[in-house]
This record gives sequence, C-alpha cells and structure tokens, in this order.
Amino acid sequence: MPEVSETLLPGVGVRLEFTTVGGERVAVLNHRTGRREIAVYDRDDPDACTTALHLNAEDARTLAELLGASPVSEAVAEVQQHIEGLAIDWVTVPEGSSFVGSTIAEGAFRTRTGTSIVAVLRGDTTIPAPGPDHRFERDDVVVAVGTSEGLAELRDLLVS
Repeated sequence: MPEVSETLLPGVGVRLEFTTVGGERVAVLNHRTGRREIAVYDRDDPDACTTALHLNAEDARTLAELLGASPVSEAVAEVQQHIEGLAIDWVTVPEGSSFVGSTIAEGAFRTRTGTSIVAVLRGDTTIPAPGPDHRFERDDVVVAVGTSEGLAELRDLLVS
C-alpha cells in the first residue's frame, strides 16, 4: 500500500495525498462541508494539476462504494468534518447566477445563511474582507466561513 500523507487544513478539512504505482501523484481534499476534490498532478511538473474532480457528498459516497471503500472510513471522515463546528468553503458565482451584479448587502447572505463572506477572489486579485457594497461579478470565487449547513445554503443561493 502506498504511503499516504495527511495535512490538516484548519477550518477547511483534510488533504490526503499519495503516489500511485504508476507514478501519478493524487490528492483528495475532504472539505468540512462534505464536498470532495480529487486532483491528479502532472508527472513532469508536480505543481500542475492535469485533472480535477469536484464531488458533492453524495458523489463522493457513490465513488467510494464503487471503489469498495469501508463504511468505517466514511464515519471517520464525518467526524473530522465537524470537530471544530466551523467550516470554510469557496463558491464560484456562475454565469447566470441571480447575484451577478448584486452587492453583498442586497444578498443579505449573513442574515439568510449565518455565514460570513471573508474574501472574494477575482481573477488574480484577492479582495479581503469585502464590504457590504461589494458587487459580485461572474466567476468571482467567494470565500465564506460558517457552519456546514450555512455554507450549503450559501452555495445554493449563489449558484441559483
């Protein structure tokens, strides 16, 4: 069995990484929200990701079952997600979102979801602690903090 390295990402989740027998480096990021990301890196450039899968909790369970995972590993992952009660997530504002062109204040996200928007990534620019007058653009990446449930509600709002 390959050696698996584990990196705790406070407020985010856990990153697990290993190298396959074929030489591919694979990473799995388990977000506290239940979302999973699987990345496969380029053999020649260890910083370049060649493939990325973004899975919700149900997708991850289905894939795990198909791969023959144990229910015990799912239970451990569930405990890790809720240790601190605080989660962080990144949500992309897609084209067609009803919030493109709207401000944070107009969305009333904290009131509606209990989450706090702590930053917005726009291209190569980071907007830390955006104010209530911050106006969303298509493909903005919203960085938010809250409970897993609140973050799921925020994601649902922003992608609608």
